[in-house]
Amino acid sequence: MPPSILTCRSCGDPRLEPVLSLGDVPLVNALVEPGDPGPDERYPLATVRCPRCTLVQITETVSPERLFRAYTYFSSYSETFLDHARRFAAGAIRDLRLGPESLVIEAASNDGYLLQYFAEAGVPSVGIEPAENVAAVARRRGIETISEFLDEELAQRVVAERGPADLVVANNVLAHVPDLHGFVAALRTLAGEHGLIVVEAPYVCDLVDRLEFDTIYHEHVCYFTLTSLAALFRQHELELVGVDRLPVHGGSLRVRAAAAAEPDDSVEQMLLDEQHWGVHDGKRFDRFAASVDQLRRQLHDFVSDLVSNGAGVAAYGAAAKGVVLANVCGLDADLVRFVVDRNPHKQGKLLPGVRIPIMEPAALVRERPEYCLLFAWNLADEIVKQQATYREGGGTFVTPVPKPSIVG
Repeated sequence: MPPSILTCRSCGDPRLEPVLSLGDVPLVNALVEPGDPGPDERYPLATVRCPRCTLVQITETVSPERLFRAYTYFSSYSETFLDHARRFAAGAIRDLRLGPESLVIEAASNDGYLLQYFAEAGVPSVGIEPAENVAAVARRRGIETISEFLDEELAQRVVAERGPADLVVANNVLAHVPDLHGFVAALRTLAGEHGLIVVEAPYVCDLVDRLEFDTIYHEHVCYFTLTSLAALFRQHELELVGVDRLPVHGGSLRVRAAAAAEPDDSVEQMLLDEQHWGVHDGKRFDRFAASVDQLRRQLHDFVSDLVSNGAGVAAYGAAAKGVVLANVCGLDADLVRFVVDRNPHKQGKLLPGVRIPIMEPAALVRERPEYCLLFAWNLADEIVKQQATYREGGGTFVTPVPKPSIVG
């Protein structure tokens, strides 16, 4: 079993308070080959909260080598994420006046989904992506990519060879890092004294308000408030200079950090908003846990009733949140006939734990299930638009959180 934490990963406080336990859950990207006799690996999935710095974190740490060396998540299969990356790159190039003499470094650069837009604009860039199969896709796009986990030693080596970066990007990776201090120290080294660090991470206040329990899984080690991010970065002589709330991934923060800088009004306002929200209030999280338990039963009963009444049910998105939803709500292959996904690396395999077959999106029209659960509910608009033929043929999409709801 993976080791359990005894103190907060950020501030070291031992007074960790329980938030939510989802039981033993498979690793979300450990897709199963048909015919594999199993059993599928399961690990405890529980979260705790630090009352001092407000960081929410899972209690068990699965090795990053186990989770990320061979990876099935490719960012470029989502038009929503590509558009998000395109707009971010254009804004950064404009605001920071990046050009041929600049340098952009991205940690967890995946398949080059973001850095391709800097490259198209003539801005030199380097990606750091430990999953070799994913990094290979980025290299085929012409993106220089280092297949290693980012740590202080690697950061020093990159700076020695290339100099400090004007922009260091770490989107949707900080939450995945067990060694927060080693990672943030590496970002600090890459940016030097004058570079800007931009980090995007899922926002725990949105997770709580919208009952997004399915975004809790073993790859997501930490769940951040701005309060916890500010405390973490200050330990590395970095100040948060600005923050934006984003709709991606069910609600995220984009923070900008730099050495020896002053925060703008957005930082102070959000810190104040979090105090009013109850970021230090354990009862807020107790209510969240109770609501999640109710939702888990509600979603299982909703799907069971559909099937009992003769309806066929499928799902869209062999995503991490779909694996969590299916496993903790008891939605196995007897209830959900199949799940479709655009990623060909996932097609033909089975969701771990529940063994639901993964098929190509065309299966929705071919098999014509009456209902389709949006496991990838954060991409609902994109999916519904792509699947107009399924809807026109009488198919109905259902969003599972914050409660089961018919789309449209």
